[in-house]
Order: sequence, then structure tokens, then C-alpha cells
Amino acid sequence: MNTPYDLLIHGGTIVTVNPAFDIVEDGMLGIVKDRIAAVATVPESDRLPPANRYIDAAGCLVIPGLVNSHTHLPMSLFRGLADDLPLHEWLHNHIFPAEARFIDEKTVCSGTRLSCAELILSGTTTCCDGYFYESEVAESVRQSGMRAVLGQGIVDFPAPGVPEPDKNISNAVAFANRWLSRCERIRPSLFCHSPYTCSAETLQKAKTAADDNRLLFQIHVAETQQEMQQIRSEHNATPIEYLDRLGLLDQRTLLVHCVWMDNKDIRTVARSGARISHIPESNLKLAAGIAPADLILQAGIRLGIGTDGCASNNNLDLFEAMDLCAKLHKVHSGDPTTMNARKILELATIGGASAIGLDQQIGSIETGKKADIVIIDLGQPHLTPMYHPESHLVYTARGSDVKTVIIDGQTVLENGRLLTMDLEEVMAAANRVAGKIKHSGYWKLDS
Repeated sequence: MNTPYDLLIHGGTIVTVNPAFDIVEDGMLGIVKDRIAAVATVPESDRLPPANRYIDAAGCLVIPGLVNSHTHLPMSLFRGLADDLPLHEWLHNHIFPAEARFIDEKTVCSGTRLSCAELILSGTTTCCDGYFYESEVAESVRQSGMRAVLGQGIVDFPAPGVPEPDKNISNAVAFANRWLSRCERIRPSLFCHSPYTCSAETLQKAKTAADDNRLLFQIHVAETQQEMQQIRSEHNATPIEYLDRLGLLDQRTLLVHCVWMDNKDIRTVARSGARISHIPESNLKLAAGIAPADLILQAGIRLGIGTDGCASNNNLDLFEAMDLCAKLHKVHSGDPTTMNARKILELATIGGASAIGLDQQIGSIETGKKADIVIIDLGQPHLTPMYHPESHLVYTARGSDVKTVIIDGQTVLENGRLLTMDLEEVMAAANRVAGKIKHSGYWKLDS
């Protein structure tokens, strides 16, 4: 008898997001260890191949795990803390001071665990993060079972865990060295906050350190008109031109936001091979603007969708981000055919994987790839009837429709129940931190 699968998912509609975008009705997905071993239709005889465990996915959609290409995991602790503010005021008058006062090793773990729970419950299996105390972030992510690219934050002023700015890069490199081979699901990265919080020297040294270790280099750039004006005034260049002049743009660079880009900037990024994370919800909420995502894709730039942190978006639900992204660009362009459902779903799966350098491992359901799988329950009024699975996923499905999540071949969510964390304790720990923030009076916007 053939060697059995460790897990066989059968009976559901498989949306592979492979290059042909194959959709397999009454599908069968076999997993051996941490890999996808077979994708096929259930045999006509209904006699399933041997497996150690079966999941009946009848009445469900089976999709690749979603990839969130930009997060700040611990910032779930600041969800709703300072809403309805311009970016500069929000960041400098509220978020930076709150981080200095309330972020430490323990609170970072609480916020990260809360975010991981939210991500898994809503179908995200991989995220790309940038924050401080990133080793504590990494340990919390490891325990959750998620896959992640995790970047230690770098700025030119005292930051949580790095009180001496001259040690910001050495601290980031030390984090990377600790996690380069500690957990296969976690890849370290270096994250420079922005070209206005890091000097040219810091940016270049950080990029060199990332390149020396073959790590992804992340940076917020071209997010607001104010940033554009500041960089033009100080460097006589657009933010993209400035980074290009410093030699920071290549295939291991992830540019986040990229709202204020002209056609020349887009050509520069395309020529360099750098990738972009598109953050439509946060960009709208902070009135930063609308990134030219359709033009970015037309230029052949690798693009993923991210949510940003909960302090500037308020949730980590990529289904909501997909829906908004599609509709936003339709109304902005005046073209209802742009950013169609298939393209948006690709951006949240294989596109995001490509943007963070993991597309050879994840992002689609194909034999040999990692078994990161999400099962969505269609037995809901708002999901009935279904004609086109990709449209359902983008315009109709919600994170709360996620039933089961498998990461690296391991079930981390089963029938809506988290298996890797005590959800009540995770939320209680986050609320204990929030209690301290409320008691301080800091949460009041006029304080």
C-alpha cells in the first residue's frame, strides 16, 4: 500500500492561485509532513487514498494561507488609542510617546500574541513585521505557529529596547544572528522606519548589514505629501530618488506605502527589482493618499497587500483589506474592471509571498510547496449562493468565516478554535496592558 498522507483534505473547492489559477471542485489535497504532496479531484469511486487524518471540506473553500506583507504586531495594544489624526501628529505626538512609556519585553509579547491570534482566526498564515524588541516578537510568533519575516526596528533616536541610537544597527544584526537558524518558519529582517527618522548613514549601514546576511531590508517610504516635501527640501529628490541615490533599492528591499510616486519613481523601482507593500486601509484612514497600485503592477513590480498595525488600521483582517483595495482602485481610476477579484486574491497570497521573498515556498496550492492552508465555511447566508470563488473571497467573505487553518502542515485552528494559544488569556493579558494605559490617562487625546 502507498505511504499514507499525514493529512488529506477532501470534498471542498480548492482555489489554487497557481499560475493557471486552477479551481478544483470536489478537490483533494494531500499533505505529507510540512509539504503539499498532491492536488487533485476526489476519485469518482469516492474511495479516498490512505491518510493518517482526514478533513471533510465539503461546503468549503480551500485556499492558500493569506500573506500580510506589512504589520507591526505589538501595536495591537494601541488599537483605537489615537484615531482621526494626521500621520505626523498621530506618530510623533501619540504613538512614539506611548511606545516609550508602555512598550517593554512583556508588553511586546502580549501585543504580538494578540495579533497572531487575530491573524490566524482570520486566515492569515504569514506576515511581514517590523518593530522593536523583535526577538520577543519572534518567540511569540514561533509559539503561535505562524510563519513570518520579522524586522528589528531602526531609528535615529532612543527607541524601545535600544536607548542608545548608535547601537541601533548592531542591535538589529544581533537579533538577526539569533534567529537566522532558530526556527524554520521565521526569517529575520532589518527594518529602517523611514527616510525622515533615519539618516543617510544609518540607512546605508543598515542596508549593507542586511545584504551581508542576505536579509530583507524594509522601509516606509513616500507615505505622505509632508514626507515628499521634506525629502525634496532636504535632498532635492523624491523619497524614491533619494533611496535610489543611496543605493538602497534592489530585490531584497521592501518599500512600504509608496503613495507619493510619479511615473519616474515607478520606473526606478521597477528597474531596481525592489518590491512594494500596498497598505490601502491605513493610507485612507490617515489621509495619506492612494498608492498607484495599478500602475505599479503594470510596471511589473512585485506587490503585496498589508494591513499595517492595529494602531493605524484597527484590525488585521486581510479579507476586509482585499475588498477595500479592489473597490478603492475601481473608483479612483473610474474603471470597474481594474483590480479584479483574481488579481486582488493574488496580491493577498502569491503576490505577498513574492514581495517578501517567500514565493517559492508559499502563496499558492502547488505540489512541493509548504502546507499553509485555509478552509472557509460557505454555510453562511452571506456566502450563498456562490458562482465565482475568487469573487466570493474578495467581495463577500469575512475573516470570521475561516474555519480551519494549517501552517507548515500543522493544524493551528480547528473548527474555529485556536490550538496554539489560550485565546481568553491572550485577550486578558492585552486588557491588563490597556488597563495601565487607561489608568495613566494617556489614552485621552486632549491629555
